[in-house]
Amino acid sequence: QTVWHSSVEYFNINNVTQQLDIERYNFDYSGTSMKALTMKEIKITDMYFSQDNLYKIFADMNIREMTIADSEMIHMLCPSRKSSFRYLNFLKNDLTDFLFQKCDNLAQLETLILQKNKFESLRKVSFMTSRMKSLTYLDMSNNLLRHDGAGVQCQWAESLAELDLSSNQLVDAVFECLPVNVQKLSLQNNHISNVPSRVAELKSLQELNLASNRLADLPGCGGFTSLQFLNVEMNSILTPSANFFQSCPRVRELQAGHNPFQCSCELQAFIQLERRSGGKLFGWPAAYVCEYPEGLRGTELKDFHL
Repeated sequence: QTVWHSSVEYFNINNVTQQLDIERYNFDYSGTSMKALTMKEIKITDMYFSQDNLYKIFADMNIREMTIADSEMIHMLCPSRKSSFRYLNFLKNDLTDFLFQKCDNLAQLETLILQKNKFESLRKVSFMTSRMKSLTYLDMSNNLLRHDGAGVQCQWAESLAELDLSSNQLVDAVFECLPVNVQKLSLQNNHISNVPSRVAELKSLQELNLASNRLADLPGCGGFTSLQFLNVEMNSILTPSANFFQSCPRVRELQAGHNPFQCSCELQAFIQLERRSGGKLFGWPAAYVCEYPEGLRGTELKDFHL
């Protein structure tokens, strides 16, 4: 409270352990110079307190940016009035699917970082954003997210342009629950084995990262008519389709290296594709190496001939 009424604009609090009991405090939010608050590694020793007494102080702050990271935080209240938050970063806490459900007071929020928490339902995450009318960037990486599909409807903020869902537990059904206007999407390090041909049309999608999944072939661009960059490195692609650039005419860069390529007759068409693509294969030739058969292991595809 003392700092709040000083001339300090950017306030960082790191590595603090709370010792005494947490009690209710009537915080005075008037007349502050504060623009951003950052709190990291805050340890709470009092386990018997009213959650609202603590979290209300931060939820109702009339500042543009707030970070509470690496602090074992289990909850955050919806602001009690229209909030001026533009940027919220809750990296590495213990937040769950209950966060900001049915919260109407974050209409100005543009960036929300929830990396390394304990979210489980992609559908509930989508509903969380649906009332955030200005949200453009959401980081949900390194959580426990699943989506089983089965006709379950999702509802995302229409403004959402960049979404990071990497390092979760998502499978093919994730393509039934994506924001329609997303431009940049990361699904790296999940359990996706196939991009369904009848995916919901993501007409604005320009960048798609599917590295470190379980794909057996290059996906087509049926639902991604604006796609320009695709990353499918470190999947299970033995013999990639040679008609990829016909299916995806707007793609300017394909990252398909570090896959276990099977050097056989069928692969010749893909190697010729590289020559016709005009340098669109990122990492060529070093990242494109034969894995099978054993006698050719380690041979770069450019040096493979029959």
